[in-house]
Amino acid sequence: MDITYKIEYRKRKNITISVERDKTIIVKAPPNASIEYIDKCVNQKRLWLYNKLNHSQKYKEKQTKEFINGSSVYYLGRHYKLEVVDDESDCIYFKSKFFISKKSLKSAEQLLQSWYRSKAEEKIRPKIRYFAENLGVQYNSLMITDMKYRWGSCTPKNNINFNWRLIKAPSFVIDYIVVHELTHLIETNHTKKFWDIVSIQLPNYQKAKEWLKDFGELLDY
Repeated sequence: MDITYKIEYRKRKNITISVERDKTIIVKAPPNASIEYIDKCVNQKRLWLYNKLNHSQKYKEKQTKEFINGSSVYYLGRHYKLEVVDDESDCIYFKSKFFISKKSLKSAEQLLQSWYRSKAEEKIRPKIRYFAENLGVQYNSLMITDMKYRWGSCTPKNNINFNWRLIKAPSFVIDYIVVHELTHLIETNHTKKFWDIVSIQLPNYQKAKEWLKDFGELLDY
């Protein structure tokens, strides 16, 4: 297997290797790491990379969503029915189930995404403020945006970003992603210290990791 990867040089002590959901291999390395050493580290993870890249659930082909009467819409970890109604509204709205007018069906995907983004701003930002205060951390900027292949990120300039699709996940999963990224403001790498900090905030964080592993692809639809 030929291994093509992207290197991101960061202020850090160790090399870490990850596989994004578009199958891009990312190597985060200290500024003084040589190409030869990085290549050696990548090759040592060849079997692990092969298994990651061929994961049958993580890389399922994206499906096209159907907006028909009785179809399912995912929100905060639950499936809700969609009802197509014969009225003049030009939006999607939610009241125990989702409603959309027949006249809006052609723009249903854009309308639903707009609704999700609005709810993500409403519900995720307070969680970020709450856990940031608990952790005693500050960030420079916060964006809830369209991240194709990550649930969240923390940049070297202490900017944090979250995927709006998280609003489809259960609340405990959103909490985990928020705490995960905020903890990177304290500890850059996934060290024992990092996971100790996460576990203090969320003793059952492993449950969220398992949920993302098993059901994370549902958030793409």
